Amino acid sequence: MFLISKSQSETQQAGDEAHKTSERSECQRWQIKRNRCAVYASERRQPARRMESSRILTSLYVLAVSAHFCDRDEPECGVNPRTPGLLHMNGSVGPMRVLVTGGSGLVGRAIERVVREESRGREEEEWIFLSSKDANLMSAEETRAVFQKHRPTHVIHLAAMVGGLFRNMRQNLDFWRNNVFINDNVLQAAHEFGVVKVVSCLSTCIFPDKTIYPIDETMIHNGPPHESNFGYAYAKRMIDVQNRAYFQQYGRRYTAVIPTNVFGPHDNYNIEDGHVLPGLIHKTYLAKKEGKPLEVWGSGRALRQFIYSLDLARLFLWVLREYDEVEPIILSVGEEDELSIKFAADAVVEALGFEGDVIYDTSKADGQFKKTASNAKLRRYLPDFKFTPFRQAIKETCDWFVANYDSARK
Repeated sequence: MFLISKSQSETQQAGDEAHKTSERSECQRWQIKRNRCAVYASERRQPARRMESSRILTSLYVLAVSAHFCDRDEPECGVNPRTPGLLHMNGSVGPMRVLVTGGSGLVGRAIERVVREESRGREEEEWIFLSSKDANLMSAEETRAVFQKHRPTHVIHLAAMVGGLFRNMRQNLDFWRNNVFINDNVLQAAHEFGVVKVVSCLSTCIFPDKTIYPIDETMIHNGPPHESNFGYAYAKRMIDVQNRAYFQQYGRRYTAVIPTNVFGPHDNYNIEDGHVLPGLIHKTYLAKKEGKPLEVWGSGRALRQFIYSLDLARLFLWVLREYDEVEPIILSVGEEDELSIKFAADAVVEALGFEGDVIYDTSKADGQFKKTASNAKLRRYLPDFKFTPFRQAIKETCDWFVANYDSARK
């Protein structure tokens, strides 16, 4: 477990008077919503006076969350899920305690780095990064225990059973059962402990195999996923179903992001079971070291959109702090940045300085030929976000792997 925190006294001293005034105003607006919810409760027996369902759910959500945190020895308080920290009526800001499941993996380590290096002025945030050593999230009891211990206000849910194409093809049942257990335990524990917001991580492999391109957030459930990884894909789809159900029944604003193919430092570089890019990096490293040809599985023609883990981490933080929809959002480079596996392999060869022969083994499966995703929704929110150029990100990743070869997961 890795913890990034600030003391409460430091938190309360942060910010100037204008900032505190703004926080008071925001807190008062949320307190007004709470009061409106009480008005609705007194009038709900009058059928002629019905509120729109979405307003009811939002008001109930605010009341429930506010009540949860008002129980923490505070005379009056409100919660704004879009604001870092918990806003109290006296203008002070309590800590936003973020629990990251899967915190030792590829994306978790990237978030940890971005929080540490790029989150100045966010002293009100406390971050807890969990690994599988801290709790077995397939156990409901252990999951509740870790929530009881840390009492998070927000959760980034990354923990999952993951693997590359060939491992998915061998173990579809395991991917289904293990991920369903993990996801249900985390979301239910979050609900039981009054977590304000959960951001879960999905994947573009959840989309239908037979579809029109580019795919977008509205198309998740429009047909069966590719047969190679249907267990993992259906388990991840169920997170979206659960998020909608928690909102409908309890007003919880739990959401999910859908990144395209992620790569970067701290990935799993296992050649047999890892994803395409870390597998290529490891095989190229060994081919260069041993003076052998590089063998790439498949034809190299399959297309993918790759996103650097540090870029994804920055977007995760934006979703946690600012994105206020239950509907999921695709986090990806644009359609114009979709690359072939051959192009990616060439970039790895260049980054590692490999000068031997490259052979494509067409007896191995390509998997789904393309999964072109639209990032139009993301661009509506963040039109100026700049992604790290692919070759630069590949070079940084290869350099990290070489420098950390002995300790890297492989």
